[in-house]
Amino acid sequence: MRVTDSRRTVSGPLKGFRVVEMAGIGPGPFCAMMLSDMGADVIRIDRKGGADITGDPATDVMGRGRRSIALNLKEPAALEVARDLIASADVLIEGFRPGVMERLGLGPQDCHTRNPRLVYGRMTGWGQDGPLAKAAGHDINYIALTGALHSIGNAEGPPLPPLNLVGDFGGGAAMLAFGIACAVIETQRSGLGQVVDAAMVDGSALLMAFFYGMKARGRWQARGRNVLDGAAPFYACYECADGKWLALGSIEPQFYALLMKTVGLEEQAASLPQMDRSGWPQLRALLAGRFATRTRDEWCALMEGTDICFAPVLDLDEAPAHAHNRARGVFTEVAGVPQPAPAPRFSRTPGAVQGPPTRPGSHTEDVLAELGLSPEAITQLRQSGAI
Repeated sequence: MRVTDSRRTVSGPLKGFRVVEMAGIGPGPFCAMMLSDMGADVIRIDRKGGADITGDPATDVMGRGRRSIALNLKEPAALEVARDLIASADVLIEGFRPGVMERLGLGPQDCHTRNPRLVYGRMTGWGQDGPLAKAAGHDINYIALTGALHSIGNAEGPPLPPLNLVGDFGGGAAMLAFGIACAVIETQRSGLGQVVDAAMVDGSALLMAFFYGMKARGRWQARGRNVLDGAAPFYACYECADGKWLALGSIEPQFYALLMKTVGLEEQAASLPQMDRSGWPQLRALLAGRFATRTRDEWCALMEGTDICFAPVLDLDEAPAHAHNRARGVFTEVAGVPQPAPAPRFSRTPGAVQGPPTRPGSHTEDVLAELGLSPEAITQLRQSGAI
C-alpha cells in the first residue's frame, strides 16, 4: 500500500522513495540521514514512552530530515500499524541484533509477504551469522577484528581508535547506504526486494583493501613505520608557534622538494633522501623545529593553496568558517546548529537537508492519517496504548 507524502517539496535523486527506519543509534541513523539528504521520505519508528536515545533532539544532527511515529510494539495494534507502514515503503532500515525483528513479527519473510519489492536493510556489527553474530560490541571491537585498528597509532604505543569513523560510519552506515542503493536499482529491474546484510566487520575489512594490497607487495610494515600512518615526516602533523597544528601530505618527490624549499631546508634535503627511513627521525626534528618558529596562520599564508599538499588542522569551530568550506557550502546550519551539508553532490537533482531533527512521535497522527486511518481509529489506538 502506498501512502501520500505530506512533506514539503523536496529534491534529490531519491525523491519519491520511502524509507522506514527502526529507531537506533550510530550507523543506522547515519544511513537514514544520508538517504533523507538525498530526498527520500524517511519515517522513523520510535518507541512510545521510551527515553530519547539521542539526547537533546535539537542537536541530534544525524536525526535531521525525517518524520517520527511513536509506537508501543508490545501492542498488537501498534505492530499492525508498523506492518502497514513497512508495506508502504521501498526500504526498511533496522539495526537490532539478529532475531529481534523476527521475534516482533517484522522479519524479512513477514515483510516481504506483504511488500515483495521491499529492500530490507540490516545493520549490525558482526553480521547476521557467524560465531559472534549475537554478541554485543562497538566500533572499536569490529575494526579490531579486521586489521584496521592494529594499523593505526604510533609504533611505540597502543593501537589508536580513529573515533568511530571506520566501523560505525564508513564501514557501517556508508556501506549500508551503498547496499540499499544497489538493491533499489536491482529492484527496478526484477520487481523483487531483498535483504541487505551490512556488517561493520565486513565494511571495515573492505576499507582496508588498499593496505592488504600493500602488504601483499611487501610495502606495508608494522604499525607506525609506514608512509601513511604518521611515521613519514613528510606525511604528518606539526605544532606551530601558537600551539595550533598543520598537516603535511608531501609524498610525491616534486611536492616534497617544494616543501623543503619553502621551509628553507633545501640544503638539508640533499643529504636526507626522502624515502631513506633511517633519516626520518632527523628530518622530522628539522621540520618540527622550523614549523615551531611561526604561527599556523603564518604558515597558511605561505603554504596554503600550493602543491606542497598542506592544510591547517582545524577544530570543529574553525572548520565551518574556512574559506574553502564556505565557498563550497561544505557545512550548513539547521535550526541554529552548524553541521556538515549533504554529500555527494548532484548536478541535476541536488540533495538538501529536509528539516531539523524531530522529537519522537511528532508526526504520529500525520503518518497514521496518510495510512488511511480515520480520526476515530487514531483515537482508539491512543486509548489502547498502541500510540
